[in-house]
Amino acid sequence: MHNSSESIRSSEPTQEFLTFTLGQEEYAIDILRVQEIRGYDQVTAIANSPVFIKGVINLRGAIVPIIDLRIKFNLPTVTYDQFTVVIILNVLKRIIGVVVDSVSDVIALDGDAIKPPPEFGSTFNTEYLMGLASVEERMLILVDIEKLMSSDELTLIDHSNA
Repeated sequence: MHNSSESIRSSEPTQEFLTFTLGQEEYAIDILRVQEIRGYDQVTAIANSPVFIKGVINLRGAIVPIIDLRIKFNLPTVTYDQFTVVIILNVLKRIIGVVVDSVSDVIALDGDAIKPPPEFGSTFNTEYLMGLASVEERMLILVDIEKLMSSDELTLIDHSNA
């Protein structure tokens, strides 16, 4: 007799992720959310916007808010250089850009390779983490971009673009 929970886990579909770095850590987001990857260009700042919103860019006629994930993740700021990248994402029917240090690769992960994030209680919000995965010798932090960019924050972005 075979273990039914084992067959459920192994039947989870393979999912592709775009991996990127912020500092020494490697993160990944669902490739299906990615619209394009581009080098960092100067943005137009928006007065009174949240600190993590760097500003907006004009992307082929569309005004796209640019979010600095370093600020969003409370990481130290760095000077942007020729390796700094903006990942253009489609999140809840909105186009946004996120600034990352560099883009690494596209990887495929089986559902059973993704482990739930550890619980940190109320000291650290892990709600936006899909999980963690080990790939070769590296640990990947899988980000649920829709949960990271809560509907309240997306509403703020909409109002700052108005």
